[in-house]
Amino acid sequence: MTISPPSAAAQPGTPDRVDSREETRQRIRAIFGGSVGNLVEWYDWYTYSAFALYFASSFFPSGSDTAQLMSAAAVFAVGFFMRPLGGWMLGRYADRHGRRKALMASVLLMCGGSLLIAVTPTYGTIGLAAPALLLLARLLQGISVGGEYGASATYLSERAGRRRRGFFSSFQYVTLILGQLLALVVLLALQALLTDDELHAWGWRIPFVFGAALAVVAIWLRRSLDETASFQRAQALGTTDAFGPNTGRPHASAAATIRGLLQHKRAVAMVFGLTAGGALSFYVFTTYAQKFLVNTTGFSKALASQVNAATLVVFMCVQPLFGALSDRIGRRPILITFGVLGTAGTVPLLIALETAASPLTAFLMLTGALLAVSCYTSINAVVKAELFPTEVRALGVALPYAIAVSLFGGTAEYVALALKEYGHERWFYWYATAIIACSLLVYVFMPDTKRHSKIVED
Repeated sequence: MTISPPSAAAQPGTPDRVDSREETRQRIRAIFGGSVGNLVEWYDWYTYSAFALYFASSFFPSGSDTAQLMSAAAVFAVGFFMRPLGGWMLGRYADRHGRRKALMASVLLMCGGSLLIAVTPTYGTIGLAAPALLLLARLLQGISVGGEYGASATYLSERAGRRRRGFFSSFQYVTLILGQLLALVVLLALQALLTDDELHAWGWRIPFVFGAALAVVAIWLRRSLDETASFQRAQALGTTDAFGPNTGRPHASAAATIRGLLQHKRAVAMVFGLTAGGALSFYVFTTYAQKFLVNTTGFSKALASQVNAATLVVFMCVQPLFGALSDRIGRRPILITFGVLGTAGTVPLLIALETAASPLTAFLMLTGALLAVSCYTSINAVVKAELFPTEVRALGVALPYAIAVSLFGGTAEYVALALKEYGHERWFYWYATAIIACSLLVYVFMPDTKRHSKIVED
């Protein structure tokens, strides 16, 4: 295979070349193919959180509702701690063997995890084996989603093209949110069709069977994806372990390895720092918000799910708008906006949400919070991809992100519920504010990756 060198228009400091109609169509097909698989991945991941209110009693010994939710949240958090392993395994695989193959592998793992949850007997039937099997399923899903993020962020960013990279790569979070929204829609449908007792007894298994079936569809869709030009160029230059001699680039043995990644220590530190506050905020105002409305505000489970779903619709729709804005004004100003709003507004908003008088009030509060969070979610994937060269890009995006999201995003629900159980719920609000403030410092001092993109420089 012969890979042409980048055109002059693709180099930094030169005018952008306008895509032909055929190039645009191919790019849209690739973005759609990569995004649909991402949707399925995140539907399966969030189904656990959406249905925890119903299946927690099936897997854990009897106790208070909060105690059972804490047990389910602990398993949710442990699944997050497998994400760094998944980021390392599948990030390394994507950098050596291609983004497409890594995307296929991640969906296979997610399918297996969902199916295992769907068929596992209850605690009353098999005792401690039930939570053990639930934990195993979440470990598989944790590896899957840890690798999915890096592979899909890299694939979408490399396929997006320089002129609209922020816009097109924002669809990673559009489909991520759509997956979460789909999980909530399935929940609302089952709440309408089944009684509360039926949902607690067996109805919660239905969405996991559905998720496993969707994963099979995603595997079929991803088989037809084209590999990115950046990875093909790296193959031709011999900068991955799987291909010929190197030609002045980092040696092949350093590509897609921790040793090779540590040649970019500053970029690794920036990914960790910029992720911490954004990931924590995302999980506070999406997955934990549903439980907050039930456990603190006092809404019914069905009403809390409806409010959560409505906020996610708005959240999903604004991602491309902020992504497109970053293509015009840069990534850094948008990240700083999130940092400032999150640092100043988290504590007062959560205090006000405790006593929200109506579903509309709760919806408006959460929507306002998620508009601020959109300044992170819409562009975080492209910012991370733009920090690394091709030979370590998927690993560089996936691994430090997975570590940060495990430490701060995956533990958010458990920390919040634990502090509530011990009578200090508001301590969590200040904890979240402090983490966002730390990320704000990273945003202030980091370069604007739109103007200093390693994707362009490849």
